Amino acid sequence: MNTALKAKYANHPLAQMILKEGLAIQDRFSPEPVYAKTGKGSLKSAGVEEIQEAKRRAKLK
Repeated sequence: MNTALKAKYANHPLAQMILKEGLAIQDRFSPEPVYAKTGKGSLKSAGVEEIQEAKRRAKLK
């Protein structure tokens, strides 16, 4: 990665939030064998708790 970009976004709140979210779902991503070279795939569900948490967050807003 370009060191200038790395330094620019090292303490950027939005970049940090995106990175945190990406790392949290990384293990749930399941690439499809046919699309292995394109990066297409699907995201496995984390379960009912994930849906309940999303609904709870939506109500708070």
